[in-house]
Amino acid sequence: MSQGHDQTSRPEWTRPRAVPEPEAVFRLQVNGSSREVTCRRDTPMLYVLRNDLGLTGSRFGCGLAQCGACMVLLDGHPTPSCDLPVWAAEGHEVTTVEGLSDDPVMRTLQDAFIDRQAAQCGYCMSGILVSACALLHSDDEPPRHAIAEALDRNLCRCGSHGRVLAAVTDAARTMRAHGSGDEPTQDGDRPQHDDRPQGAARPLGSTP
Repeated sequence: MSQGHDQTSRPEWTRPRAVPEPEAVFRLQVNGSSREVTCRRDTPMLYVLRNDLGLTGSRFGCGLAQCGACMVLLDGHPTPSCDLPVWAAEGHEVTTVEGLSDDPVMRTLQDAFIDRQAAQCGYCMSGILVSACALLHSDDEPPRHAIAEALDRNLCRCGSHGRVLAAVTDAARTMRAHGSGDEPTQDGDRPQHDDRPQGAARPLGSTP
């Protein structure tokens, strides 16, 4: 047998194993606080948030940056944290859904999502709210297509996209009413609370 035998033709268990990358200390800014973690440089930021920092609001969905369940803000921009290596987060401000708990825009969104019963199982909601919060911070009067575009990377496996879009629209309307000094709870300005059982059909002619 030739000494130059191709390694890829050997059984996987007989091939030389790569030496694991050593761990290092990384200094991060998370939700306004300085944090230090020790891990490999290619560790996904999602793992750091959940396993090292105890911030479990960001969820693991696909691991491929395709579902949005792990969305965080990186310097204010919605960013999937499942494929964001920890080294790339150094020197940037990372904001999770927990860090937005006292944000007025987030609180307005939460009220609107409750009024619209936009959540089904709720697994994807933290990522959706993070993306929606970033949108409304930059534009308090987004048209429906702009909301859909901003949430394009957020998937809801329960299929509640229609209610999500309506809730974000409601939140934007409430923000504008507060900004103008108007009372946002006048008849017709605020959606009626939906008391239907989970999964029940909405009457014909009602707002989705």
